[in-house]
Amino acid sequence: MKVLLADDERSITVTLGDALRAAGHDVTVAHDGEQALRAARTGVFDCLITDLRMPKVDGLSLMKAVKEIRADTAVLVITAYGSGEIGFQAARDGAIDFLQKPFFNEDVVLRLDKLQKLHQLRDENRRLREELASRPAFGRLVGRAPGMLELFEQIRTVSGSEVGVLIEGESGTGKELVAQQIHFGSPRRGGPFEVVSSSLYEGLIEDDLFGHVKGAYTDARSDRAGRFERANGGTIFIDDIDDMPLQTQVKLLRVLQERQVERIGDHKQIKVDVRVIAATKKPAWDLVLDKKFREDLFHRLNVASMKIPPLRDRPGDIPLLVSAFIERYGAGQEYDVRPEVMKALEAYAWPGNVRELEHAVERAIAFAGEDRELKREYLLRPLGGRAASTSGSDTQRALRAVVEESEAAHIRRVLDFTGNHKGEAARILGITRKNLWEKMRLYGLGDSPESRDEK
Repeated sequence: MKVLLADDERSITVTLGDALRAAGHDVTVAHDGEQALRAARTGVFDCLITDLRMPKVDGLSLMKAVKEIRADTAVLVITAYGSGEIGFQAARDGAIDFLQKPFFNEDVVLRLDKLQKLHQLRDENRRLREELASRPAFGRLVGRAPGMLELFEQIRTVSGSEVGVLIEGESGTGKELVAQQIHFGSPRRGGPFEVVSSSLYEGLIEDDLFGHVKGAYTDARSDRAGRFERANGGTIFIDDIDDMPLQTQVKLLRVLQERQVERIGDHKQIKVDVRVIAATKKPAWDLVLDKKFREDLFHRLNVASMKIPPLRDRPGDIPLLVSAFIERYGAGQEYDVRPEVMKALEAYAWPGNVRELEHAVERAIAFAGEDRELKREYLLRPLGGRAASTSGSDTQRALRAVVEESEAAHIRRVLDFTGNHKGEAARILGITRKNLWEKMRLYGLGDSPESRDEK
């Protein structure tokens, strides 16, 4: 640490200065307050050790001046005239410690050692905050539903390791965001993060993964490195791996086992150091049982597995997501969503998951104009482009309206059967009591848990 030692007793500046230097500190000595103040104005110090009574400028005045120059300078006060009142005043003005003369130099060294560790911890925290600010925001993975909180904990646990990860989640749930967070939370954060989609039609996926050499096929006019080579030292995220052809799965398994790739049209083996994160839209083990996914590749990838819950299973997260998307697309403007519209958003099934909701908020903001209220007709325009609630004859009704009507009727029948016993009804329906109450409020089915005790 850089230490400014101010005391008019030369015996102290010599002996204490030597002790601090022996402990590894860089010490500047001042023999009066004025000299110390000049040093503080021209240099940067982590700590000021000052006597209270000195010629020209006293210790308290020096401490205040130094704090004005650099507020985070730590101050340790020493004096032969200590009293509770003086100590209180020094602490009030920013001193972190107070020692009376005579003292042992070793005590001062120990106190500075603790202070140095505190500074190192603060520097590390500052570095981590700056690093987090430079990453893709963890806040983009928004949610407080149990399934999301479990997912966040899994990400924290897995990120620091090198194991392969298999992420399961429907389209639009945010699988790439999860992969990004794992990468940027890992020791490989400084390396590349490559993304490839297995939805590329057969022929292109292998070229994208492994690359090719000039002349490998008609349009191969030059050598091209694949994603594995470009991801060397980092992470590759293979999305929609359930769409990968079986013959490509065999080649991928070989790369994972041997840690080397072979470009199309070449026989040279290229070593790669890559962490693999893969994602499927469907349960991977079901694909194995259906012979659509190789079991040996499944076990190779599935060292750590994660499941992202669909948005329909966490409607309570929708207000949080809407707020996050307004902040992202609102260009600094605030927008409101009426409570009844928010309830409608929570009731909608969101087949496109978070991606669909994100596009809905972005669309509603685009059509809001000067209005600061996001309209239902723009927020609730499902993937087909029609409004969420339609009118007309029964043959023209939206499928969702028919499903909701049937669901409401079935819940009503089960409640009648159980004598309106919510717990038993929820058990028969295979849902939680909270979920049952939410559906009852949505469909206007009698009382709520707040207005009536359960039988």
